Amino acid sequence: MSIIRSERVAAVLLLVAAFAGLIVANTPVGPAVMGLQDAHLAVPGTGIDLSIGHWISDGLLALFFFVVAVELKNELTVGQLDTVSKAVRPAIAALGGVLVPALIYLGITAGSGYAGGWPIPTATDIAFALGVLAVFGRGIPSRLRIFILALAILDDIVAILIIAVFFTSDPNLGLIALAAVAVVLFGLLSRLLGGRFRGAVIPAMVILGLVAWALVYLSGIHATIAGVALGLAMTRRPAMRLRHALEPVTNGVVLPLFAFSAALVAIPQVSASQLAAPFWGILVALPVGKILGICLGGWAASFVGAKGSRSRPDPRTLITAGALGGVGFTVSLLMNELAFARHPEVADEGTLAVLLGSTVSIVVSAILVSRLAARHRRQAGPS
Repeated sequence: MSIIRSERVAAVLLLVAAFAGLIVANTPVGPAVMGLQDAHLAVPGTGIDLSIGHWISDGLLALFFFVVAVELKNELTVGQLDTVSKAVRPAIAALGGVLVPALIYLGITAGSGYAGGWPIPTATDIAFALGVLAVFGRGIPSRLRIFILALAILDDIVAILIIAVFFTSDPNLGLIALAAVAVVLFGLLSRLLGGRFRGAVIPAMVILGLVAWALVYLSGIHATIAGVALGLAMTRRPAMRLRHALEPVTNGVVLPLFAFSAALVAIPQVSASQLAAPFWGILVALPVGKILGICLGGWAASFVGAKGSRSRPDPRTLITAGALGGVGFTVSLLMNELAFARHPEVADEGTLAVLLGSTVSIVVSAILVSRLAARHRRQAGPS
């Protein structure tokens, strides 16, 4: 199991799964596999009836968001973002990395009727970004990894807020209130995990977690928000232990399965000029917008704080961080599904754009990370 916890292995599995889905979709068995993905599975007596594809994106992916929320809570309480002074600079850089890609997308798609896809290029895949650092960043200074981690975590906060606010339709406040009660009880029970009633607490927490997920789904809010809420509610130490236990599942099963499912797209048999505006908006905004946005945000952040504590950011470090931020993958694919749920043909083109834009970012960031790491190894001299 330890090998699946590796950031390198997680990144490779995600990439292989995504391109395997794309390849399968464009072979003779593609229609059958996509038909299976659309088959529905209902939970009798609950009102929950999802296709297999949505069981993956709404159900299994909630585990990934749970793990993200636990990591976020840990960083905000005892980690790299536990004070305002630590969080403010990466927060401003992350804000730039959200605003500029969104503006580029809106500029390219102006008048097309697809402005609702603006959140797609704003996301960063934290697992992939850290995987590229792990593969190509031997000798890279820890401050860059910390900066990237902070950027990606703050990016995840924005993504969670976007999903909760912009992809919620006619929320049922009564069901949301019941879900909140289930989440609070889940958090309270997590405090008892170290006691003698642990054997009874764990099944109760599992039931409450499932109930919270079902209530959030039925309320009209995207069900992955339940994973976020449960991760934030759980007591930090047992949550970190559970995160460690779930890591092989999310890295080895959940994320690759979601990437495969999301990438089951038949490549449109059209010329480049016939591709919809969102394709070009995403393709440009992910690699270019993230670099511009994070660089501008990082530069603006250098003016924050007392004069004696300010420092000019290294442009090479900011450009490298921006390139890593352009690896959208998981969350961008989810945003694409949500944004174009009523336009499947545009969603297919959006998926291709996410994969291509993320691939460009991977190649560029791998080159930049390698060069930056080599520079720091030369400066450090022989070990």
